[in-house]
Amino acid sequence: LSSLKNDRIAASKVFASPKSDRKSIIGEKAAFTEHIRKALYASKIISYAQGFMLLSEANRLFNWDLNFGAIALMWRGGCIIRSRFLGEIKNAFDSNPKLSNLLMDNFFLNALKECQVCCIFFSSHFSLHLFL
Repeated sequence: LSSLKNDRIAASKVFASPKSDRKSIIGEKAAFTEHIRKALYASKIISYAQGFMLLSEANRLFNWDLNFGAIALMWRGGCIIRSRFLGEIKNAFDSNPKLSNLLMDNFFLNALKECQVCCIFFSSHFSLHLFL
């Protein structure tokens, strides 16, 4: 992803810094658990986006004709992943076959925006409190 400057610039315009009430959730088990869930969901989305970007680059380099929506559907039906999440990936590529970054699809864009504060919380909180 780091080499795709144009994609990074486009994404930075869409993903503004979130507003946070800066309230600590440490000690609040339900809120803490929900933050973990959202942060893990965001990492799952980002991992799949990176994977599909790698497939897209291979598609370009080797002059293949990959159908990314069909790949997601095949994984859901015939592999250990079998996630409903793959149906959303299929929908994204079906609605825009030339989608260069899964994160720019409305479903995933909105999901990441909802999870962004949680990711920032965990990455900042735990990087400040590492025990080495």
